[in-house]
Amino acid sequence: MASPTRHNNRSLRRATDMLVAMMLALIVASACTEERKVDVAGKINPKGMPTMATRNISTLISDSGIVQYKIVAPLWKVFEESDTPYWSFPMGLYLEKFDPYFKVIATVAADSAKFFKNQKLWRLDGRVELTQVPKTLFQTEQLFWDQQRGILYSDSFIHIETETHVLEGIGFESDEKLRSYRVIHPQGIFPINSDHVQNP
Repeated sequence: MASPTRHNNRSLRRATDMLVAMMLALIVASACTEERKVDVAGKINPKGMPTMATRNISTLISDSGIVQYKIVAPLWKVFEESDTPYWSFPMGLYLEKFDPYFKVIATVAADSAKFFKNQKLWRLDGRVELTQVPKTLFQTEQLFWDQQRGILYSDSFIHIETETHVLEGIGFESDEKLRSYRVIHPQGIFPINSDHVQNP
């Protein structure tokens, strides 16, 4: 029969062996692990990151204390740290322009838009539509609106509908009130014949 002292010695030896094995495993594991330091701050480029991002906006913009525009957009990003500060509306933009009596006199819709803040220049891309009261429609794929010079212009194909005719061509220039405009390379003027409209 084994004495209690021998039994205790065996148990102590087993516990010691297990402890040594665990310590060896930890030493080997730590020796195989490489220390990696990630410089997160060094990888951030403030010029390419928005300083503000807002979703589902609907806001009024005033000039000299008079509300002139309403902007509606799913996403608005502001890049203030960029070399050329700008606003971005990558998911589309809808804008209303008001007269001094707060009546809508024109609307603008585009698939995406950018506003270059210092230049006060808008660039509208995609399906761009402008409407002007009472019934004038402008459609193009890209349109620039220079607020400093008070002009609209495009190098793209443009389709214009008025109450009396349809005008199409390449390139477009206009004052920002759309009162005086021209198509640079006209492709056709098509009168709207009201005789073809049948009453029910």
